[in-house]
Amino acid sequence: MEESNAPALKEDKPMSRTRYKIFENDQPYRSFPRSRVGMEESNAPTLKEDEPMSRTRYKIFENDQPYFLTCTIVNWLLIFGNTEVTQIILDSLRFLQENKRLTIFAYVIMEHHLHLVASSEKLSKEIGDFKSYSAREIIDYFKVQNNQFILKQLKFHKLSHKKDRTYQLWQEGNHPQQIQGDEMMTQKVEYIHNNPVKHGYVDEDIHWRYSSARNYAGLGGLLEVETNWF
Repeated sequence: MEESNAPALKEDKPMSRTRYKIFENDQPYRSFPRSRVGMEESNAPTLKEDEPMSRTRYKIFENDQPYFLTCTIVNWLLIFGNTEVTQIILDSLRFLQENKRLTIFAYVIMEHHLHLVASSEKLSKEIGDFKSYSAREIIDYFKVQNNQFILKQLKFHKLSHKKDRTYQLWQEGNHPQQIQGDEMMTQKVEYIHNNPVKHGYVDEDIHWRYSSARNYAGLGGLLEVETNWF
């Protein structure tokens, strides 16, 4: 679905919520190390949501409830080190927010994947539209840039049953996990915000530019998120 012609549109132990209120205004926030744009091999499994039930045990059953979601680039290619590509992701999510199609409670964009806690009346459809639209925009961007390295990778890693496209950007599925109360929400939000710290990119979660950690600290973020859930 990611490149089709459809219309544009383990976990860490819970920590105190009060840590989001402690921040340093004079500290810069960080982005991806640009030298790491490229590709990375991984044996991580891909999980499928929008395929027949026999192909996955992960499904979205209650669309009005928040879910923890993960969207991953094929073969874990490190394309989000490019700020213009990352801006496409932000703009796509913002469009859904502004049109009241998606509520985002937390997010982080890493080099080759993103995590969200989000809800919607039609969550599976909205995430599918997000992936389809953002894939088309990102692939078109790489075509304009004549980035043959990335395009060849996206073509090579396209699954064989996807006959309607030349490239595939996103792995199938979103690995949805329904949020089962405040404790699980706290755990997932803190897991999301701790991702850049765990990978050694920043010392404090609020220094990572592409996450909602700053929103929870009372600072401005790149996307508005719903923080009044507790």
